[in-house]
Amino acid sequence: MKLEELRIYQRANEISDEIWHLVTKMSYFEKDTIGKQLARSADSISANIAEGYGRFFYKENRQFCFYSRGSLTETQNWLGKCNRRQIIDSALYKKLDDQLNDLHKSLNAYIKTLGETANDN
Repeated sequence: MKLEELRIYQRANEISDEIWHLVTKMSYFEKDTIGKQLARSADSISANIAEGYGRFFYKENRQFCFYSRGSLTETQNWLGKCNRRQIIDSALYKKLDDQLNDLHKSLNAYIKTLGETANDN
């Protein structure tokens, strides 16, 4: 299987692209303070999945998925700040947060599979 066929990787990229477009519409101050960090953390989700996928050992792949999960939680943190500070509306916040929660569940399942595979080898 190629990395591009991995569903969690596809979904992470879709979410980060949506967040990128959100950030580009922010004011200079919002973009410079919260926006850049939000975009970086969102991009880091798929980047860590990709880096782990390229590693030789399952345990290394799993470790990078843990980093990806941390970036996902960080992204939720920044989105929450955007919502509380009325940078984004509640409907968009809920949509993105729901997508991230679904991705979190899928990422946990993938991590579990990697752990089982590592133990089998």
